[in-house]
Amino acid sequence: MYCRNCGNVMDDNAVVCVKCGVAKNVGTNFCPNCGTNTVPNAVVCVKCGVPLNNPTTPGPGPNPLVPQKSKMAAGLLGIFLGSLGVHNFYLGYTGKAIAQLCISLLSCGMLAVASEIWGLVEGIMILTGSINKDGKGNPLKD
Repeated sequence: MYCRNCGNVMDDNAVVCVKCGVAKNVGTNFCPNCGTNTVPNAVVCVKCGVPLNNPTTPGPGPNPLVPQKSKMAAGLLGIFLGSLGVHNFYLGYTGKAIAQLCISLLSCGMLAVASEIWGLVEGIMILTGSINKDGKGNPLKD
């Protein structure tokens, strides 16, 4: 990954560029995939063809190539199958999903009520918009 502002090589887990101090994915000067200097407001990199997702580039969220997850589907999965963490698997919150699944299964169902309440609350929060992004930061669609 390369800094969009200065073209410096960045670690994938970095939050800011160590060379220029600009936040990850901020800037329009360089391609984040290959580091090539880009034309302002370009839609794709001319060298590698990667979408640049500039402010004028269409598409929701951090990655326009990833389809948005449904808010309704996630909310209903949380309400009806929340004790198994299905809604969190759907949204990409794998850690929380495994925790809910383990609470339900490893307790032989005795703690499933607690996990179900957890899932019910999250399902309602998803439907009301309190939780409005998936595990990768993409917004949920209505």
